[in-house]
Amino acid sequence: MAKPKLLVILGPTASGKSDLAIKLAQKFKGEIVSADSRQVYRGMDIGTGKVLRDRPSPKNKYYSEGIRHHLLDVASPLIYFSLSQYQRLALKAIKEIWKRKKLPILCGGTGLYLSCLIEGWQLPNVPPNPKLRQKLEKLSTEKLFEKLKKIDPQAANQIDKKNKRRLIRALEIASQNGFVPPLLKKPPDWDILILGIKKEKQELKNLIKKRLEKRLKEGMVEEVKNLKAKGVPSQRLDDFGLEYRWLNRYLEGKISYPEMVQFLYRDIYHYAKRQMTWFRNKIKNIHWIENEKEAQALVLKWLKSTP
Repeated sequence: MAKPKLLVILGPTASGKSDLAIKLAQKFKGEIVSADSRQVYRGMDIGTGKVLRDRPSPKNKYYSEGIRHHLLDVASPLIYFSLSQYQRLALKAIKEIWKRKKLPILCGGTGLYLSCLIEGWQLPNVPPNPKLRQKLEKLSTEKLFEKLKKIDPQAANQIDKKNKRRLIRALEIASQNGFVPPLLKKPPDWDILILGIKKEKQELKNLIKKRLEKRLKEGMVEEVKNLKAKGVPSQRLDDFGLEYRWLNRYLEGKISYPEMVQFLYRDIYHYAKRQMTWFRNKIKNIHWIENEKEAQALVLKWLKSTP
């Protein structure tokens, strides 16, 4: 019996993943599953590059250019959305797409989201603890790291000590289990093709700048104003990083508009570099491509094969 197929499209921010995913979905009867850690939140559209869509109520299905999208707007920006929650919902979406005899296309740049599905991470089933989170949110990353170090030195040794969200989640798990269990992997029995979009340094910088200018014209400042009006606190916006961090600081009068644009451009490019480091070091068997023609040829060959 042939293995179920999953197409993965990854690449640095602003490289054109979403456009390529839509084109391949149109050609090969696919549906798209977002692998973006901020597109899961409602009200965060322009800053996350969420696709334009039609939302037929009450089913709340999302479409762009006739292609159905999944894992958009599944959480409130006021509440932390865990990796295990993402994994559970993404697996459900992928299986539903297979049932409809269509090709699931996992598309995004969040390394953890991609890896947890591709490698079959066995994540601890610990539900969010709102009261504990509220207390932990008030602490600095340094204090969070020290707390984790006291509870579970081994986990502290393996975590990114500057990633506040991951530190809080680790402490949440440790508060229930007494420790953070080691990560176990059970690779899924799927036929996976991974396409990575390759861009030269200067080209990527130009794309980032062009996209940033476009999003600011589209009303990204207003979007952050709306989030603040709906009660999303400054600390939460800061934790979302990039657009939401610097726009919030601008709106609070901490920096000027030109400074905000300058810091944003710098940080988005640094983020793109971190994404590429993750892809190269953590994800195996990536087929790096430069254009749609290369992608189509690889997908066509892969679909015809039966592992």
